[in-house]
Amino acid sequence: METLTWQAFKDALISGKELNLQFQYAENKWADPAFHITEIKQAPITSVDCGGVMNSWTEVIVQVWESGTEQQERSMTASKALSIIETVEKALPLHPKAILKIEYGNAGFDTRQMLPKAITVAGSNLIVDLRPDTVQCKATERGGDCGTKPKIQLKNLAVINECSPASGCCS
Repeated sequence: METLTWQAFKDALISGKELNLQFQYAENKWADPAFHITEIKQAPITSVDCGGVMNSWTEVIVQVWESGTEQQERSMTASKALSIIETVEKALPLHPKAILKIEYGNAGFDTRQMLPKAITVAGSNLIVDLRPDTVQCKATERGGDCGTKPKIQLKNLAVINECSPASGCCS
């Protein structure tokens, strides 16, 4: 699955300003229309993988929260989400090529950071289809291995012609 950048997300919101923003977090499961975007985080990440290679990238994490007490028929519009983003970016310039993640959870779904698989338009809705992030091995992605290939040790297996319990070869 190709990752969506922060700029691509903003562009989708701009293109669908008047559409209702919807988050699908599992098959046929949707964030409650009364959700709030409570926080936008930028996380510069530096890591060293199992092959000893240093990696770095930036993530922008949009936190989507359900109060559980509010009732609403329609979710916020994309233009409302853009106004929140504008407020955030006045204080914190966000990297346009950062990987976008959506942090979401509710009473029946443990909070986690997910990747948008796709952003589509359906009627009056701009739908962000979320999928769980996956664990990866960067060494394997570079064509190496992650210590998962079995190590083969060759042994000299000489045939012993005279093997009997008394010869000591069977003990």
